Amino acid sequence: MDATEKLLYIMILLQFTSCSCLDKITANQTFREGNLLVSKGNEFAFGFFSPGSSSNRYLGIWFYKVSEKSVVWVANRNNPISGSSGVLLINQNGNLVLYSDPDQKVPLWSTNLTVESSESDTPVLQLLDSGNLVLLQGRSERIVWQSFDYPTDTWLSGMRIGLNCKAGFPWMLTSWRSANDPSIGDYSLKLDTRGSPQFFLYKFSKPYWRSTPWPWGRVMDIYNYTYVNNQNEIYYTYNTFDASFILRGVVHYSGFAKWLRQHNGQWKEFWSVPESRCDLYAKCGAFSKCSPSYPDKFECSCLPGYEPKFPRDWLLRDASGGCIMKREDPSSLCGQGEGFVKVENVKLPDTSAAIWVDMNTSHMRCEQECKKNCACSAYTSIGITGKGSGCLAWYGQLWDTVDYAGEGFDLYVRVDAVELAENERKLTASHGKERNILVLSLSSAWIIIFFLTYLWLKRRRTRKKKKSENGVFDPIHGSIYHRNTLLACEVGGSSHPPDITFFDLNTMVTATNNFSPAHKLGQGGFGSVYKGQLFNGQEVAVKRLSRNSVQGIEEFKNEVMLIAKLQHRNLVKLVGCCSEGGEQMLIYEYLPNKSLDSFLFDQRGKSALDWRKRFNLIIGMARGILYLHQDSRLRIIHRDLKSSNILLDAEMNPKISDFGLARIFKADQIQEKTNRVVGTYGYMSPEYAVFGKFSVKSDVFSFGVIMLEIITGKKSNDFITVKSSLCLIGHVWELWIEDNALQVVDSSLKGSYPPHEVLRCIQIGLLCVQEDAAERPTMSEVILMLNSETALPSPKHPAYSFRASSSNTNSFGVGEERSGSVNEVTVTTFVAR
Repeated sequence: MDATEKLLYIMILLQFTSCSCLDKITANQTFREGNLLVSKGNEFAFGFFSPGSSSNRYLGIWFYKVSEKSVVWVANRNNPISGSSGVLLINQNGNLVLYSDPDQKVPLWSTNLTVESSESDTPVLQLLDSGNLVLLQGRSERIVWQSFDYPTDTWLSGMRIGLNCKAGFPWMLTSWRSANDPSIGDYSLKLDTRGSPQFFLYKFSKPYWRSTPWPWGRVMDIYNYTYVNNQNEIYYTYNTFDASFILRGVVHYSGFAKWLRQHNGQWKEFWSVPESRCDLYAKCGAFSKCSPSYPDKFECSCLPGYEPKFPRDWLLRDASGGCIMKREDPSSLCGQGEGFVKVENVKLPDTSAAIWVDMNTSHMRCEQECKKNCACSAYTSIGITGKGSGCLAWYGQLWDTVDYAGEGFDLYVRVDAVELAENERKLTASHGKERNILVLSLSSAWIIIFFLTYLWLKRRRTRKKKKSENGVFDPIHGSIYHRNTLLACEVGGSSHPPDITFFDLNTMVTATNNFSPAHKLGQGGFGSVYKGQLFNGQEVAVKRLSRNSVQGIEEFKNEVMLIAKLQHRNLVKLVGCCSEGGEQMLIYEYLPNKSLDSFLFDQRGKSALDWRKRFNLIIGMARGILYLHQDSRLRIIHRDLKSSNILLDAEMNPKISDFGLARIFKADQIQEKTNRVVGTYGYMSPEYAVFGKFSVKSDVFSFGVIMLEIITGKKSNDFITVKSSLCLIGHVWELWIEDNALQVVDSSLKGSYPPHEVLRCIQIGLLCVQEDAAERPTMSEVILMLNSETALPSPKHPAYSFRASSSNTNSFGVGEERSGSVNEVTVTTFVAR
């Protein structure tokens, strides 16, 4: 390539680069297929295109940034170009002309202007960021033609819809014929400037839908409008509040007028009409009202003073014939005692035949003006911004009145004296009924208030009589309550579960046969447990608080509030409670197999526990404890897990019970310390027994002890061995390190167990009772170990390897089951996870 060719190439490249950014066409340029005119802000593009599946070519404008091509204006919509031979130019007369052939002999479209121009004042075609294609007069840049004056089917921000009175042509939208054909279709949107301006959607030349009449308001803080009405022009235009909010109105070829907004490269419809049958113009004929709120009912009814013109057609749900006066004498509406009946919240009738009587007058004056003209059939009083209240009156028939619940205006329809009197009677009767209902309601309310006040005073007197002088500190809320106070007042408040069932004392006495010894199931630190039967035949276990147990009252209240919030198949179910006459009772579901220790430590009972049942007991307990620690609404540390607190249902499923000592942890809480150490020695972790520190790992330790008890059939507190210095944990540990762990297995199993599974359970049990709490697994890890074959870590030295001397009364021995306490006050805070 020589120097001349290189220079020519660079000049062509520079020209192409500069042209690609132009938004103007001058008189000496031609615009052909492949050329594109883009607005300065890259908002819109102008060029040749083919709609849908059509092969015809059209010259139009579309959104440039939106991925989905959306054409907003078409020049030659009724005269398509066959092939790719179209040419656009500004001719010597200053007109835009589109030719279908490159020889420029067959014009298809032109601006048809008469423009005087000189060489120094040549016209320029420019595409603006508003989407308006304008032809400017040279240096003055006066707009001599613009596409906004000739809309197609799309309404853009700043575009006018109305009437150019001076030029004598309307600004209106017309739909495409189809998605593939932009020629003029069946539907058009126009602003009817007669009476009070309103928009009409026409199908061919007939009204199809009508908007509410002027005055209008801004729409949902999306756009504001400008309405201009003078001798030169009457139009409506809108502007969006946010330039980044891309909005367009469209008259669709399917017969809908729509508002669309651009979102993520796609157009989303947020408003469309017609929406209901009542949106169709004059659906119910003259002097009628259409109500779209009840789609299952006939939507048409007559206005006050009118009746169906063709009743039989109305029965067939055809109201197109409209309504006529009930009394045909028209003179009855003129100077014969006539008046007006209010029809509330409606889209006002077609205002084409309406007249603005006054733009600033009172409602009374408006009524007088309508009444003195016998041809006035209705009126309304409308607030006009900046002008006061305007009076709009109708003369002749009323068309297209629609119920607009909560959004419309009040219309006052002229009726004769008979109809007026009948309407007054209806209003009086309605007001009378409302008055009677109001009086009855107020009377009933006062009766209820007096009755409730009486009950409250009576209950207050009863509570004062029952209140004991000896108050007990409430460890949960830091307040004083009394032993004989009804539990409903203690745990039935807003901060407690509302679904606790309260039983009266007589019911419990009857259910347990007056707490007969024959019904007694057992006894513990809390008190006694009795079997009972409610009136509906349900068997229950009644846990009765010992009267002289102050600690028991605290545990009682704690247990009610905790267990009522918990639901799990491995937790005992609370049926209800009783607090009356100094008695405090918990009513549980009755479990016929009692507790685990009654089987495990009984020579006859343990024979019913084969290895599979024992393993299922271990799994069930683990799931119940995991629920308390992790899966329930509250994070709970039980603090008193032991074999006697594991109850068994008819299918030998374990259920954890006795939540009197349980504590709630915050979601992020790891450990807590107390000066009041309560629980059962032999099951308490060393850090809790010695230092008062407890955590989820404290329950893991107790679980490990119970697990070893299930495997060995021996009770931790009563374990006796040849080496009297060893406790159960120490005995299992010694045999484990000697690799003789299977010797600890309960002899009643008679070798009927899988050795590998039993050894794995012994190892997991030893992991749970390790002396260092941090080394113990969590319950979720325990369940994973039990249900898988993953390799287990080697257990480290356990706690309580040796039995403490029975002569040392101050030691934390494991040879007896009792509770220890250093300080009688404990504060528990309830915090939901």
